[in-house]
Amino acid sequence: MPRPQKKEINLTKESMLSLMQEIYNEIVEQRNTAIRIQNKMLTMMKEPSDMQKIGPIIEKQQKIINDCVEKKLSLSKLQAGIWEKSSSSQEAFSLSDMDDELIRSLIDKDSEIDDEPTYKM
Repeated sequence: MPRPQKKEINLTKESMLSLMQEIYNEIVEQRNTAIRIQNKMLTMMKEPSDMQKIGPIIEKQQKIINDCVEKKLSLSKLQAGIWEKSSSSQEAFSLSDMDDELIRSLIDKDSEIDDEPTYKM
């Protein structure tokens, strides 16, 4: 059985901007939630012994915050690439023209965070 051909996804500039805005909004929401949880844990700490219980949660929230910053940087690199490729006055462009590795790393980082348990306030 032959290997299926790669499908090319054609998008307009507006749909890509909309998708990136949605990704950005989700990243900001993740970061804000992590900061809220981290701050709540810090206010709950009364004695030094509490740090043993709260420390791992704070560490995990800090990792989420750092991952969100990395995602924002990756997204901005992706946007710069899109603007550069679309500046040739073409209205439509395809994902195969963009940096596939950057897109894959952004998706992988997002799925890593989704696999981790979340804490609710």
